[in-house]
Formats: sequence, C-alpha cells, structure tokens
Amino acid sequence: MKLRVERDQLADSVAWAARTLPSRPSLPVLAGLVLTASSDGLTISGFDYEVSGRVDVEADVTDEGTALVSGRLLADIARSLPSAPVVFDNDGSRLSITCGRSSFTLPTLPVEDYPQLPAMPTTSGSISGRAFAEAVAQVAIAAGRDDTLPTLTGIRLEIEGSAVTLAATDRYRLAVREFSWQPQSPSISAHALIPARTLADTAKSLADVDEVLIALSSGGSGEGLIGFEGNSRRTTTRLLDGEFPKYRSLLPTESSAMATIETSLLADAVKRVALVAERNTPVRLAFESSELTLRAGAGDDAQAVEVLECALDGDAIDIAFNPAYLLDGLAAVNASSTQFAFTQSTRPAVLTAHGDADADAADSYKYLLMPVRLTG
Repeated sequence: MKLRVERDQLADSVAWAARTLPSRPSLPVLAGLVLTASSDGLTISGFDYEVSGRVDVEADVTDEGTALVSGRLLADIARSLPSAPVVFDNDGSRLSITCGRSSFTLPTLPVEDYPQLPAMPTTSGSISGRAFAEAVAQVAIAAGRDDTLPTLTGIRLEIEGSAVTLAATDRYRLAVREFSWQPQSPSISAHALIPARTLADTAKSLADVDEVLIALSSGGSGEGLIGFEGNSRRTTTRLLDGEFPKYRSLLPTESSAMATIETSLLADAVKRVALVAERNTPVRLAFESSELTLRAGAGDDAQAVEVLECALDGDAIDIAFNPAYLLDGLAAVNASSTQFAFTQSTRPAVLTAHGDADADAADSYKYLLMPVRLTG
C-alpha cells in the first residue's frame, strides 16, 4: 500500500474515525483503524462489534492495499504532523508515515483478525445535519447513565411518515422533541432504541453536513442496526433491546398554572443560588403574582435568596428542583423565554420555549422535570 494524502483532511478524518474506539478493547485488534487504499482513494474504518465508523478520503493511490494500525496513535500522529502532504507506505509488517521532514514507523496489527464492518441498512430518509444535531442534543441530556438500566440509556426514535419523535428519560426528567424529515416512503412507520451516547456523538459530528441520511434496519429493536451517513462519513450502531417507558402518559394534559420568565435571567439566578446548595440539595422556586423567589440552604447552613420578575397565570405554587437538572432544561429549551406548566408542587413541571419567532420549534420540545419533595 502506498498513497499520498493532504494533511488536514487526513487529521480530520482519522480523528472522526477514532472517536468511537473502545478505551478497553476486548481484543487488541479492536483498538486499531483499518486503512484501505483503492482506486477510489483512502478509506479509514473502525468497529468494536457495537459501533462502526467509516470515512472516505481523497488520496493519490500508487499501490492498493490494506493495513491495520493503532487508531489512537495514528490520530495523535496525524494531528501533530506539519502542514505538508502525507505519504503512507506499507511493507506488510510496518507502516511508514512521512510528512515533510517528519517520519514515523508504526507496527501493523493482523488485519485478518479484524471483524468485518456491518453493511449499511437501506436508507429510510434524510434531514439536515444542523437540525438533527440540535434535536438530538435537546433530548440526550435526559438519557440515563446507569448501565444497570440499559433501556434508559437509550433515546427512543419514532417515525411516522414525515414526523419523527425523539424521547429520553432517566426517571427524574423526560425530554421529547418532534421534528420533520424527508422520508423515502411517505407511509414509513418504525421505531428504535438507540444508545444515547453514540447517537449524541454521531449527530454532533455530522452537524455541518447539509444532508444526513438515516438508515434503519427492519425490526426496529434487538439485533437491528441504525446507520447515519453524510459528507463521505458513515456510522452504524446496534440498537438496544428492551421496552422503553410509555412516556406520553407522563406528559400532563392540563395545568393549574403557567409561568413565563426570561431564560438567561433564571439560569444565572439558579447558578448563583445553587452555590450554597449542598450535594443533592434542591433549589426552591416560589411563583406568586408577578414574582419568582428562589431559595437554597436552610437552618445554620449558608443560605441564598433571589427575586426575579415573571408572568404567572394561575395559582401560586412553591416547588423545588435539582438545580443541575433545571439548568439542563433551561439550556435545552434554547429560547429567550421559558414557560413552566404546573399542576401541583408534588407533580412534574413541563418546560417549553415561549415567545420565539420559530413557533413550530418552540412547540416541538418538552422537558418534563420531577420536583424534589419539600420537607418544610
């Protein structure tokens, strides 16, 4: 194998392919990246039996061939190379990398022991990379991180024609986002449970792509696959098995009070007041008339109080939240003003965007937050 490739394109592509490499691979070869030189250019790929990644790079190929080398080491080297064309030359057991007056020699791993990458499922539809990344980021914050409850570490994907719904919950909050896409078939109906970390990382990496192709294998659960492709980059991941909670029944259909407040002012106030909150101690919010009073701390401990203006329609309410979860929701709402919908102080509140120009986007995101029970 011998080829010549531009340094910046190589460094960017290797970094993308290496991002999902396992930190503790079950087999040594799984820590590697496969470099394949062909008449079409250079392909860099990786697979750990769960997530696969593949990126095509323009290259001037002199001799075709394949080599398997340490992925993280290759990424470190590619990032540190000077600004000059890079030449790869593989003699079988060693891969030499030359860039300007810099040169490296890497041992190769047995490529015959490397697992075959899964085939990309048939394309189901497409969406702009920016819209997809934004929607996934809004939902991923609510996904669970406890691997003993694997179902809650996923994001539920539901497709009905041109409508897509994403949902995630860790039992303390629930995030739901609806958006439109361009389906291959107007009658498509499918669902899947996707590992949240993988989906969030993939969507973020494709945020600058004009069109992201989404490919969902038949079945929608268990041994199924979902794939994402854009800008010569392709990734697949296995779907999670298990039954996701029936989350729609958790969203209140009516409320006793609605409060609207400027998002940035509330976020800043929560951060200040939470400075005196001990670990797992809530911040208390009292909505009354045109004011919101935030409190944290009690007794002989440090205390903080801050008062903000707000618009309240309905009954006064005194409620408490985990400040970190509240701040996550305020950031994800991504609007100048946030609307809180309440039923009672012991029931979840629903946060939505309010007053922004993109009304459809505002209505499409809901962040349900469980309150912390007040003791006094």
